[in-house]
Amino acid sequence: MRFLRQSLFGVFLASVALALLIWAGELVKDAVQARLTADKKVPSANERVFAVNVQLAESGTVVPVLEAFGQVKSRRTLELRSAMGGRVVGLSENFVEGGVVREGEVLVRIDPAKAQTELDRARSDLMDAEAEERDAARALVLARDELQAAQDQAALRAQAMKRQQDLVERGVGSAATAETAELAYAQARQAVLARRIAVAQAEARVDQAATRLSRAHLALDLAERDLAETEILAGFDGTLSGVTLVEGRLVSVNEKLAELVDPDALEVAFRVSTAQYSRLLDASGQLVGAPVMVHLDVAGADLVAEGSISRDSVAAGEGQSGRVIYARLTSARGFKPGDFVTVQVDEPAIEDVVRLPASALDAAGTVLVLDAEDRLEVLPVTLLRRQEDSVLVRGEGLEGREVVVGRTPLLGPGVKVRPLRIEAQAREPDLSLLELSDERRARLVALVEDNDRMPADVKERLLGQLAETRVPARLVQRLEDRAGG
Repeated sequence: MRFLRQSLFGVFLASVALALLIWAGELVKDAVQARLTADKKVPSANERVFAVNVQLAESGTVVPVLEAFGQVKSRRTLELRSAMGGRVVGLSENFVEGGVVREGEVLVRIDPAKAQTELDRARSDLMDAEAEERDAARALVLARDELQAAQDQAALRAQAMKRQQDLVERGVGSAATAETAELAYAQARQAVLARRIAVAQAEARVDQAATRLSRAHLALDLAERDLAETEILAGFDGTLSGVTLVEGRLVSVNEKLAELVDPDALEVAFRVSTAQYSRLLDASGQLVGAPVMVHLDVAGADLVAEGSISRDSVAAGEGQSGRVIYARLTSARGFKPGDFVTVQVDEPAIEDVVRLPASALDAAGTVLVLDAEDRLEVLPVTLLRRQEDSVLVRGEGLEGREVVVGRTPLLGPGVKVRPLRIEAQAREPDLSLLELSDERRARLVALVEDNDRMPADVKERLLGQLAETRVPARLVQRLEDRAGG
């Protein structure tokens, strides 16, 4: 009985435990289902606002600047060539590479012995021609005198013949005497003809003497020119280039000895596209004389020259595109022929355009502008020019609107932004000027003074800038970069 009672009690406990487990499982199941089927509370979303830089679009008249690269050339270049061959017996002290010469200065002397001999021979031939001319003139005078004498004698013979004929008619004279008189008259006429021939020959001799004298003068002039061409003179004030000649060298005819360049008559040649060239033409199709600014970067400083457009090339050139334009430089101190420079040309002014940073314009030709609620709108514009980091545009409704100057992929139509106006930032201190310490200033001054390749006027201008309280940061950076600082 005891074993049976204990067995029934164990079965009872097991049933109670199983019931509790089932009840606990149902509770967990109901709790999970209630959690899954419960309504989720949606969190409140806040609109994101982007900070953007904006600029007020103000239209006005802008003078676009065309930028190109060119090369400085000299308008006056003279090749020094030897007109006579021979040995070089003398050179000017300034006949060296880069030598400065004056107009009329004797640069090269070639041995004049042969030319002097030819000149002496030409003078002797001239003396012979002059003597022959005088002798021919005297012979002509004598021939004319002899002709006159022969004519007088013929006249006397004619009178004698007439007198004998009268005597024969009166029966006093004989026929033989009359025939003798007629024969003498015929001989006198023959003598006159011979003297006329002699006069013609004398006149021909005079003409030949005059021709010979003229040839002698020409030969003398040629000999004098040949002698003068043994000396090569400077045609104008300038600088010598490409000098390879030394004293004692044999030179041939037309051999190039050097080049004489006028350093003050400079011009710059630069190539532009056809579209840019068309913008430099006036209404009649002629090239305008637009002002030009030329820059050359040397030793951390810019050499600047001014000028104006003078002409353009007659052809584009084989295998080339665009046009070559020449600009005459009026003030080009420090520039040399052959320098590669940056050329800036002032184009004709454009009216009613807006200048914006290039980052404000996208590839589709649109800009983002702000509306009354500081939300972005897309506005199409027309691109007229690109000027370094800025663009010149024109568009309907652009005047007076605030334009986003720094576009990102996150910005688009309808996006709310917080504008940062450039006009307010422009009133902040200029960070492009630096205040230098005494040690740093002294180091930069010494760097400029020790530079022997820098022109004197440029060096003076840089020292003046370094002496100021605040120095341009760009100048400091260039000088220190040149020095490896």
